[in-house]
Amino acid sequence: MHHEGCKISGDTAENSSAQPIGYTRFLNVEGELTQPLPSFASKETLLSLYQQLLFTRLFDYKAVNLQKTGRLNTYAASLGQEAISVGIGASMEKEDVLCPYYRDYGAQLMRGVKMSEILSFWKGNEWGNCFSECQNDFPICVPIATQLLHATGVATAFKLRQQKHIVIASCGDGATSEGDFYEALNIAGVWQLPVVFVINNNQWAISISRQDQSHAKTLAQKAIAAGIHGEQVDGNDVIAVKFVVDRAITKARAGEGPSVIEALTYRLSDHTTADDATRYRSVAEHQQALNKAWTEEPLSRLRLYLQKKAYWSETEDEQFKTQCDATIATAVAEYLALPQPACTDLFDYQYAKLPVDLQEQRIEAEALFMLNQLNNA
Repeated sequence: MHHEGCKISGDTAENSSAQPIGYTRFLNVEGELTQPLPSFASKETLLSLYQQLLFTRLFDYKAVNLQKTGRLNTYAASLGQEAISVGIGASMEKEDVLCPYYRDYGAQLMRGVKMSEILSFWKGNEWGNCFSECQNDFPICVPIATQLLHATGVATAFKLRQQKHIVIASCGDGATSEGDFYEALNIAGVWQLPVVFVINNNQWAISISRQDQSHAKTLAQKAIAAGIHGEQVDGNDVIAVKFVVDRAITKARAGEGPSVIEALTYRLSDHTTADDATRYRSVAEHQQALNKAWTEEPLSRLRLYLQKKAYWSETEDEQFKTQCDATIATAVAEYLALPQPACTDLFDYQYAKLPVDLQEQRIEAEALFMLNQLNNA
């Protein structure tokens, strides 16, 4: 199978209708090429992708540490899954729209969302979703799969306005079991909308494993019922992710309809910092899976390739980490200096005119907040 002069390698999964689901990989776990690199993969681009992967991971580490020390509320880590969001971010244009789920920090940072804004959201301040840049991008979506329907709405607007913009909506594997997922794919197929759905298949839908969630051989083949294209990609290979997302975007922008991309990776952390995965994962089985996943994760794979090509060194790696730590520390200081949100924010952004019963609750909440402030003074 050939696409745009580039061989699609790897296994092929068969669905019940015997329609093949393609799988794309360029770098194996040893950092060796499995096929020729795509045309975009210059030395400069590969270094930029690696640096963004590393920056995203270091930010993620810091956010988890902030939560552990009581300076952040519940947080959803992206550990081991950075290549998916970075690949998305590297493929989009400024005028496109991102409808993210809660592990898309790589794409958000690349599109101009500030670290302090992401941290503010996870502190419980909804103003963290009022991005200073990329203001047309949607907020982080915590309800499962609802962002996919939002994406079809935006894509419909683009099509009606005859604008050559696209929408990317991401979700976890758990979202593919929700009705919203199927509804979004169905209408995207019927109306041939300029939208790309990216599934982060990290093998766990909170406490439900991929095997216990769906008997389908792939999640990508769920696109077939909607009459749209579906394929898999190695979600730990940022080159492959960017390649397939680029191709899907080009197709959507040309008016040739939507796509579903299932990116295969593994969740190296708990679902969130409020989760304890040992309650539903066998310790021995999970440790075996973790050992395998750590050998396949995206940073080490690309770093190995760059070092073999003499594009990158351990010294440069350490220097870049130091630069990242300084940048992240500045962002954290900015976040910690932000004023506390008003308790009335809970009421002020839901209705054009607040219902009477909620007006009464708003007054009561404000009074209780002021009393608590006085008691703590």
